Amino acid sequence: MTASGRKIRPVSVAITGIGSLLTNDPELGTITDAAVVLDGGRVAWAGPASRVPDADERVDAGGRAAIPGFVDSHAHLVFAGDRTAEFDARMSGSPYTAGGIRTTVAATRAASDAELAANVARYVAEALRQGTTTIECKSGYGLTVEDEARALRIAAAHTDEVTYLGAHVVPPEYATAPDAYVDLVTGPMLEACAPYARWVDVFCERGAFDGDQARAVLTAGARAGLVPRVHANQLGPGPGVRLAVELGAASADHCTHLDDADVDALASGSTVATLLPGAEFSTRAPYPDARRLLDAGVTVALSTDCNPGSSFTSSMPFCVAIAVREMGMSPDEAVVAATLGGARALRRDDVGRLSPGARADLVLLDAPSHVHLAYRPGVPLVSAVWRHGVREASAVQPFHTGRA
Repeated sequence: MTASGRKIRPVSVAITGIGSLLTNDPELGTITDAAVVLDGGRVAWAGPASRVPDADERVDAGGRAAIPGFVDSHAHLVFAGDRTAEFDARMSGSPYTAGGIRTTVAATRAASDAELAANVARYVAEALRQGTTTIECKSGYGLTVEDEARALRIAAAHTDEVTYLGAHVVPPEYATAPDAYVDLVTGPMLEACAPYARWVDVFCERGAFDGDQARAVLTAGARAGLVPRVHANQLGPGPGVRLAVELGAASADHCTHLDDADVDALASGSTVATLLPGAEFSTRAPYPDARRLLDAGVTVALSTDCNPGSSFTSSMPFCVAIAVREMGMSPDEAVVAATLGGARALRRDDVGRLSPGARADLVLLDAPSHVHLAYRPGVPLVSAVWRHGVREASAVQPFHTGRA
């Protein structure tokens, strides 16, 4: 709005010369020699470049591929401290256990709000440069009422997808009374945290919370208006996946150790299986079998699990490349899982696709096809990012931009 009170119409942008456009829309599919029009923060049109409608500005993609912005539906960004020594020891032969989380808890409790906020801003910006336009963020490194609430308050300044994870591990002060800690998580801590969160999560795993404790946490969260999601079956078989499906959780995350009943449960329900290959890479654990899940009809998402202990990466392209190389996914399946799959894990229909009405989150790759994300692992292929219709990142090579 101008100083005189007149409304300023948002500038529409036509991105033309797209070599290959992945829409994730079954009717549009993948379009070659394509164009997209962004207007008012939304996708206004997508189709062949020869039929692109008028727009206020034009950007020539120069034959580059365009994909929806990545949707990272599992990340732990509110933390302080460093666990390089732990990683070094693990790479030298020490096994991974959930207990390392307590190291980060101590550092996070000691950090100021400003330090934690700066860390979140840094990692969100880092992810954005790599094409992530929607990111989920959990608490879980405070484990007191005050520290969990401030973690969620800080996260909520950077994303709408905020998850209460007071049930990450049992903190040292409750080591001999884990059920008392569950009472705290489902009582005063939940009351303080629920206003800042959309989701409730629990680490249902040996060394963390068993099935009964996880059920108590998730049902209490649901009564407070939060939607469940579950850390499930990462370190070994367990009840997490089937509990997630039973309670209608949006996602069961990790899904590394599954039996036939777990796969059948996921296939028969609406819970998304969110796979986090960065964790297996960093812990030298077996990768989840994405092929088995996909062949059973399960909806699969890919996410980074960005955290300081077991998966310190914010790179969705890296996770796509691992999924193709190690998990039985085709390049198409992996990119869809990292975009549309993540949107489904967050129960969003406005992101993860590039078709009319979707949020204008678009990534240009310095490559002719999205297949290059797996074909050229480790290469920084993201050339430019639009989020909410605003160009967020500088191009690797200059584009022609002009008035229509």
